[in-house]
Amino acid sequence: MKTTLKISLLLSAVLVGVTGAASAASVTLNAAGATFPYPVYSKWFDEYKKVNPDVEINYQAIGSGGGIRQVTEGTVDFGASDGPMTDEQLSKVKGKLLHIPTVLGADVPVYNIEGVSGLKFTGPLLADIFLGKVTKWNDPEIAKLNPGAKLPDAAITVVHRSDGSGTSYIWTDFLSKVSKDWESKVGKGTSVNWPVGLGGKGNEGVSGLVKQTPNSIGYVELIYAIQNKMDYAPVKNKAGAFIKADLNSVSAAAAGVKMPADYRVSITNASGAKAYPISSFTWMLVYKDNPSPKGKIIRDFLTWMVEKGEPMAPELAYAQLPPSVKAMVKKTIKTVGDRAGS
Repeated sequence: MKTTLKISLLLSAVLVGVTGAASAASVTLNAAGATFPYPVYSKWFDEYKKVNPDVEINYQAIGSGGGIRQVTEGTVDFGASDGPMTDEQLSKVKGKLLHIPTVLGADVPVYNIEGVSGLKFTGPLLADIFLGKVTKWNDPEIAKLNPGAKLPDAAITVVHRSDGSGTSYIWTDFLSKVSKDWESKVGKGTSVNWPVGLGGKGNEGVSGLVKQTPNSIGYVELIYAIQNKMDYAPVKNKAGAFIKADLNSVSAAAAGVKMPADYRVSITNASGAKAYPISSFTWMLVYKDNPSPKGKIIRDFLTWMVEKGEPMAPELAYAQLPPSVKAMVKKTIKTVGDRAGS
């Protein structure tokens, strides 16, 4: 009986040791930022956990502005933004911060006009609407561009983001390139002083406001328009063609990109006959040096993302990184490490 008791105690000790070791090996990464890529990031984090069950990635989709703020304050393990950080913003971060491009997406103009679909827009027209210069749906500028459309004599309700947003950065970056008036009066940024309109939080908030507000127009990332079954319009590109956002037209916008070493690049209003003009990369904001063992885990996840996660992007209406960019990113990922050694 004493022998049996000793064996039981020994087994209990072994089990406790194994449980403790498993617990010690479990790591949680906290991250926050852009809502633009949230659908694909959410899928990646879920799929990665199936491969590495001891790693939990908690991501809060609070907007690019919030992501930049939190990586600056050091309250997350990594952030995410659709607008690259400025030199001034990077100077406030403790240590070196890397921009890791993940996928490409598109901002699309969404609208809600009863009985009206198939509208198209130019960049200058969108700028005039968001500046409050074009205020009625039957304005001659809209009617000329859309002959045959039964446009109502109704006031346009503009919907924009209320939070700091990379989706807004992409939108305002494009408008600044195609409208001198917009560039001088509003400019580009994750947060700007909107001349007119209602504010919605996140891509979800803008989608919801447009859907429930008659005669409204807003902008969201492509997947949000698709998932919410919203009308979204083709936009005239630099080559003069009206292009609707899809995987091919977003990829075409990145086809001729000359990617700088720090990956901070804009591809709005890109050249190319088939390029959708309001396309963009989106980035994870990753510390080059991390507390052990998080650096190795982040590096492992990023490697998995490029090799296994990228092929999942198209099913959620995001375009994969161009092969040349993917090769660059793989090299950059290898530089991510632990302060205590990797």
